[in-house]
Amino acid sequence: QVHLVESGGGLVQAGGSLRLSCTLSGHTFISYVMAWFRQAPGKEREFVALISWNGGRTYYRDSVKGRFTISRDNAKNTVYLQMNSLKPEDTAVYYCAATRGYDAGPGLNEYDYWGQGTQVTVSS
Repeated sequence: QVHLVESGGGLVQAGGSLRLSCTLSGHTFISYVMAWFRQAPGKEREFVALISWNGGRTYYRDSVKGRFTISRDNAKNTVYLQMNSLKPEDTAVYYCAATRGYDAGPGLNEYDYWGQGTQVTVSS
C-alpha cells in the first residue's frame, strides 16, 4: 500500500520561503509521477505542480511559475516543493499526490494516492 507523508509547512511572512517534502513508502518511488495540490478554506482543491518519473518534465499552475520549484530525489523516495516569494493567497493546506506512470496531467482525478496535507500560512 502506497503511503505519502508531507512535512515542512508552517507560518511565514509574505515574501518568505518554505520547502515542503513528501516521502512515499510502500512501493517503488520511481514508478510514480508526483504532484502538489492545495486547498484554501472554502475553495476547491487545485493543482500546483507536477514532476514526471525521472524529473524530466515539470509543470506549474500559472500563479506559482517563477516562484515555486518542484523537484524529486529518487534515491530518497522524496519530492520537494520549494516555495519562494510567498503571498497571502498561497495560504492553504498543501497535499502531495502520486500516480503510477511516466507522466501525467494536472487533474485531481489522475492521482490515486494522497498525503494527509500540511498547512502553509502566509501572513501579510
